[in-house]
Amino acid sequence: QVPLVESGGGLVQAGGSLRLSCLTPRLIFSRVAMGWYRQAPGKQRELVAGISRSGTLRYSDSVKGRFTISKDNAKNTLYLQMNSLKPEDAAVYYCNAGGDYSGSDFRPGPNWGQGTQVTVSS
Repeated sequence: QVPLVESGGGLVQAGGSLRLSCLTPRLIFSRVAMGWYRQAPGKQRELVAGISRSGTLRYSDSVKGRFTISKDNAKNTLYLQMNSLKPEDAAVYYCNAGGDYSGSDFRPGPNWGQGTQVTVSS
């Protein structure tokens, strides 16, 4: 299991912004695809955004145009910039490593962070 450490969650008003971070071990950061998932109470965990090893980006339709996934190789950190947040974006957000986002379908990897809570007030 690869240790992934998320941070950046919190409470924000609708329309506001947050940036999530996921610190990843240097050894694997440039070698694996990474993604962000979220899980709201009573719902299944779902993909928010993914980035393949070659840089191909994938977003769920619900966040396209509002969220941006990116990597900082110097800091071994994955980011999720979330703008124009809506109450329906509220969930626990998880960082994931080792998946695949390069094809027509996607799959998460076996490595998950502990999750960070995002709460959006209306």
